[in-house]
Amino acid sequence: MKTIKGPALFLAQFAGDDAPFNSWDAITKWAADCGYKGVQVPSWDGRLIDLATAAESKDYCETFKGQAAENGVEVTELSTHLQGQLVAVHPAYDEAFDGFAAESVRGNPKARQAWAVDQVKQAISASANMGIGAHATFSGALAWPYIYPWPQRPADLVETAFDELAARWRPILDHAEENGVDICYEIHPGEDLHDGVTFEMFLERVDNHARCNMLYDPSHYVLQCLDYLDNIDTYKDRIRMFHVKDAEFNPTGRQGVYSGYQSWVDRAGRFRSLGDGQVDFAAVFSKMAANDFDGWAVVEWECCLKHPEDGAREGAQFVSDHIIRVTERAFDDFADGGTDQAANRKMLGID
Repeated sequence: MKTIKGPALFLAQFAGDDAPFNSWDAITKWAADCGYKGVQVPSWDGRLIDLATAAESKDYCETFKGQAAENGVEVTELSTHLQGQLVAVHPAYDEAFDGFAAESVRGNPKARQAWAVDQVKQAISASANMGIGAHATFSGALAWPYIYPWPQRPADLVETAFDELAARWRPILDHAEENGVDICYEIHPGEDLHDGVTFEMFLERVDNHARCNMLYDPSHYVLQCLDYLDNIDTYKDRIRMFHVKDAEFNPTGRQGVYSGYQSWVDRAGRFRSLGDGQVDFAAVFSKMAANDFDGWAVVEWECCLKHPEDGAREGAQFVSDHIIRVTERAFDDFADGGTDQAANRKMLGID
């Protein structure tokens, strides 16, 4: 068994124009002061990282990592959640997602997709330059508007969508293989990879690519009424990244999973700060330890009620309290009577 590393913090929800969230130096000092040992970096945020330079320059990456280390934290992973979303966008979402892209490619879906692919490849190269072996992203979605089977879906509609999704990602996965980096898709509503079944559909189409892996986040499974503990055992060989995020699902006679278009505060399913939701993190961390997960426990703070800075500080302590330092020996070793193969055979009555 292996001990999870952490706590770490995903910086996407905290980066901003005000100090201490507006520069790499300041935000890493703040994260360390909150009690974090690592940070996951949103690669799209130019206030924190120059992605193009990081993809080309090991010297830049060493300086980048070195400044974080001086401030008390390690760079755990890079993220391309926004860019990955743009690898596959259904036309219904063109305008909604256009703001994720560089201004030069907005309004041009074909150019935007090419830009997104290049961005993810750059982040993979940058990860390799930093000596980081896992990368976080979204899959994007072509079939999501058809998630509910009404009107009746035409034959092969979903299959065609997943064939295309796999074709778009295959060159990126091959680039990841060349750089020794796992791509960890966050399994998330809104993405075509939103549960175990859809991940398997994609995995089959990329020929079980070794670099095609999962970012496990139990909060997204709570809101889908999916068994988030069984999921760990089912996909333990593909789970290479871990977001520690809480959620609650409180259905009523008026709303359930779909929550009636309500705001986050009024939804039956809501994200919550760690410890304020319904995820059994004692069980989650136990399964992660038993399954030899040795990556980082990364807090992704999202809550419709609590102030983010309070959530961040509480989250660091919450994760620290849940990380299991795995044992190096069995608890009953004190009663070991010592034996050998001959004794074993004798005990079994085998001559």
